[in-house]
Amino acid sequence: MAKLAHAQWSSRMTFVLAAAGSAVGLGNIWKFPYMVGESGGAAFVFVYLLCIALIGLPILVSEWLLGRRGQKNPASTMSELARTANKPKAWAIVGISGIVGAFLILSFYSVIGGWSLYYTVNSVSGAFSGQDADGIGALFNGMLSNPGLLLLGHSIFMLLVIGIVARGVTKGLEGAVRILMPVLALLLVVLIGYGMSTGHFGEALTYMFNPDWNKLSAETVLAALGHAFFTLSLGMGIMMAYGSYLGKEINLLQTARTVIIMDTVIALGAGLAIFPIVFANNLDLASGPGLIFVTLPLAFGNMDGGLILGLMFFLLLTFAALTSAISLLEPVVEFIEERTPLSRVMATVVAGVGAWLLGIAALLSFNVWSEPLMFGLGVFDLLDTLTSKIMLPLTGLGAILFAAWCLDRKSVEAELELSATGKSVWNIIARYVAPAGVIAVFVTGLI
Repeated sequence: MAKLAHAQWSSRMTFVLAAAGSAVGLGNIWKFPYMVGESGGAAFVFVYLLCIALIGLPILVSEWLLGRRGQKNPASTMSELARTANKPKAWAIVGISGIVGAFLILSFYSVIGGWSLYYTVNSVSGAFSGQDADGIGALFNGMLSNPGLLLLGHSIFMLLVIGIVARGVTKGLEGAVRILMPVLALLLVVLIGYGMSTGHFGEALTYMFNPDWNKLSAETVLAALGHAFFTLSLGMGIMMAYGSYLGKEINLLQTARTVIIMDTVIALGAGLAIFPIVFANNLDLASGPGLIFVTLPLAFGNMDGGLILGLMFFLLLTFAALTSAISLLEPVVEFIEERTPLSRVMATVVAGVGAWLLGIAALLSFNVWSEPLMFGLGVFDLLDTLTSKIMLPLTGLGAILFAAWCLDRKSVEAELELSATGKSVWNIIARYVAPAGVIAVFVTGLI
């Protein structure tokens, strides 16, 4: 039976919601606030915003442009575009790397999604109430040491992701983001509103937006650069896959600006929701990844209305994880669907079960398989390091280099609807500034 024509987004707004949903994930709600805390506050925020504009935007536009021109999965897109541009077939590696990277990330991302589900249930049951730091720490460590509990959370989360993606672009992806994104935004607004009532909102504003440039270091700049790159789901094949569903009428630059604004507003909003609670409870700003899973539950368990606020926060975290996870599965499913006779549903099941199985190895690295596997790392940390420090930067670099140097420059400028000044700015940033930034992240990540 012949395959159906390549799917298309029903409207620009649903595409914007889907792309923003992919970008808005654990990186915004979980990682951004603790990175701000570890990196000295506002100085990090300002460098991050600059990096988003100079590196995130051009790579995002490049991946969409490549996807829209190819109208196929990332691997086939890069292969076809290389052929038509008379470039080596090896450029297909850029697409393949993105698909593999998305698959690997989903496997351990689902494990963290399972943590979020577990904490949502705990917030309902009142498990945080009256706990001291030792009690909350014991709850977190107890979860990590229990493979059955981790497997349950991982499995439920992956089932939700598979169920959404199997329904296709219009019914699945669009239907999910139309519900999840507004709910996520509403929950965040409510939590910011609570932050304003703590009496420490002004302190949080100062911390996030009044920079102390003495705290700015080379390490801070590189951390901001890396986070700006990864928070937009770049180098994962996601945006190329999403671009393949785009019609020619969509203005890529305008849409990219919209998505980046939404992503950045939610990241900043997460900080404005979290830091007033941190200041009000004299918690450690630089507590790292534990800020969400250890530090905040301690605050929720010892404040008025903490049960409701804790539930809302971990629902927010779960929704953010879901919107990103469905986008991680999409490029893998698109590849299988186009390269095999499998239907959309079966392609999703095959890809999802594969990621679920690898995720089991990742979650077992916290307990029964805790011995280092390679380079002194367990499965979970190895997957994280391989993708975030090697595969994603190289894939993103490949996408921007191909778009800027291999495609016909005049056709790209026309497709992006650039003015005379815009053409000069785009070519400088896309050809030199963004690649240099990605190389800086990559080299530093390996040191």
